[in-house]
Amino acid sequence: MSKNKQRVSSKSPKLDAIHTTFKQAFEIKKNPFPWIKALSAGIAAALPVFIGLLLGNFEYGLLAGIGGFSYLYVFNQPYEQRAKKIFFVMWGLSLSVVLGTLLAPYQLGTAIVMGIIGACVFFIFGALNITGPSAIFFVLSFALATGMPIDQSLAPLRGGLVLLGGALSWIICMLGWFFNPHGPETNAVKKVYSELAVFFDSIGTEKFNAARHSTVLAMKQAENTLLAGYSAKRSTDIFKRLFLLNEHANTMFLRALEISLNKKIVLPPELGKSVHALADSIGSKTKNKSRILQPEQVDKEVEDLFIKIYNADAVMNEPVKKIHKKVLISKHSLRTIFLGAFDKNSIVFLSSVRYGAILTIAAIIAYSAGFNRSYWVPLSCAAVMSGATIIATFHRAVQRTFGTIIGLLLASLILASVHNEFIIVIIILCLTFITELFIVRNYGLAAMFFTPSALIMAEYSAQSYDFGFLATARITDIVVGSFIGLAGSLLVGSRSASSLLSHFIAKTIRSQGQFLLMAFSENNSTLSFDESSERSKMQTNMVNLLTVYNTALGEIFKNKDRLESLWPVIFSIEQLGYYLNASLKYSDRPVLSEKELAQLLYVFETMAIAADKDQSPTNKTVPEIEGYSKIRNEILDLQEALQFRGGISS
Repeated sequence: MSKNKQRVSSKSPKLDAIHTTFKQAFEIKKNPFPWIKALSAGIAAALPVFIGLLLGNFEYGLLAGIGGFSYLYVFNQPYEQRAKKIFFVMWGLSLSVVLGTLLAPYQLGTAIVMGIIGACVFFIFGALNITGPSAIFFVLSFALATGMPIDQSLAPLRGGLVLLGGALSWIICMLGWFFNPHGPETNAVKKVYSELAVFFDSIGTEKFNAARHSTVLAMKQAENTLLAGYSAKRSTDIFKRLFLLNEHANTMFLRALEISLNKKIVLPPELGKSVHALADSIGSKTKNKSRILQPEQVDKEVEDLFIKIYNADAVMNEPVKKIHKKVLISKHSLRTIFLGAFDKNSIVFLSSVRYGAILTIAAIIAYSAGFNRSYWVPLSCAAVMSGATIIATFHRAVQRTFGTIIGLLLASLILASVHNEFIIVIIILCLTFITELFIVRNYGLAAMFFTPSALIMAEYSAQSYDFGFLATARITDIVVGSFIGLAGSLLVGSRSASSLLSHFIAKTIRSQGQFLLMAFSENNSTLSFDESSERSKMQTNMVNLLTVYNTALGEIFKNKDRLESLWPVIFSIEQLGYYLNASLKYSDRPVLSEKELAQLLYVFETMAIAADKDQSPTNKTVPEIEGYSKIRNEILDLQEALQFRGGISS
């Protein structure tokens, strides 16, 4: 009896995990509705179809509507980056349709190329850290083309129509540039000052670490947004102000960290209020009159901090000609980014290979089994595997299955009862609008509406009107595709990220040690912020580490205790990376002696070895770094975090 109880209790944690995971798939998130984006997406999808209808060719309009998928890749990017991104997306969708048309007669070739398209696009989006639906709509465009009437001579025409639809999406997504050309950058910098104000208020409280982390994330996001929006050919006064404001925020943050180490200094509440006032002024067309004057009696360090706040205020309000500080922009080349991601241990590379391989297998199974409209099987597989983690993949499988069944019922109702092509255009607009509105809340809700939209475009483009047969065939295809995607992800990647964590922690710590050596050696004045290979290597390793850790958090039956013990390690590595990167912007860095540098390298190597072997490092002496005590303190924190982590078995 006791053995049976023991067996039940040993299984219950896994059963509970499955039950919880299944339940989470139906949770409705509380994200705000993106009304403007949803309406724009609806117009981008329906307008090409409407134009085709007006010109007397509804099928051509539906083909151009595939190009409208380009708009679904629009997020809150700077317009400089958005213009390039959507341009390449619309060409990519067009090329996918051309290849699908040419390869439609060859099933094996279709399966292989579908996998290659999925893997390549997945890799590019992952390496460039681009938010959005990744490879799914490239695979969808290719798949839809293979299901159209076979005529290879139509490849240029179909590709051209898709390109025209994409061009309309490009125009729609760039309209905001005429009204607020630096809107995304402004919002990013505004968020930095809001987080910085919260950070000032948190100093000396239990919320300090959380506020510090949020501020670093906001500043990193703002820096990435500003870099994405930078153009050497077209640098405006507004962009210069925003960039310098972000630089001032970085300076204030680092200075406040130094002050926080001195427990005797108390920061007045006026600091947080002043920065809050600055945040309210950024992007406002009316000058904010709420200014907080500093207290009469403050420490010299606090007074310097107020001066920095007033300097930031001057950057916002003074004429640009009076601002003499130069804007130094540093951007990694595409070659550097892709080489960093193209590594046998890179989670982006491994995930891309997995994505392409499983997609190819799904396509081969579908064609071999003789499914009607076989492309719906790999298409469902691609959608399910778009989840960032194994848990997310499971959620996608559940959401897509239930959402699609309801969506098919809706599609059958529409296709059976609506025969007016103008009404079909309105329906496509409404379905796309609702899809974009609900996808931020729950993927399953969105599936209820993008399923009928995609089916309308697919079936009319394929000139197939057997709508009664359509419902049962599509349900079978989607369930099989979802199962293949989920099974493949579980078999290939259920524990891959967890097994790579120790390696990436050690690799990142070593690169930080090498960076520190270069930054504080006797030749540090010749070290270029723009061309530092040590900085580039450290940044690449940090991106890979964070990707691996976030992926590991979503693995099935993960060692929860181990991953929780690693969070302080990841946190310290991320903070240390920020401090090291910020130090390179200042030319007056101290030169450490060879003995001090050797000791620092010894400390980093000891931590890296301990991390790689899941052991606890012994405490080592960390030399003082004049003016950069925050770096030394973070190294000490990292040592302590690794000691705690070493006590947790993997």
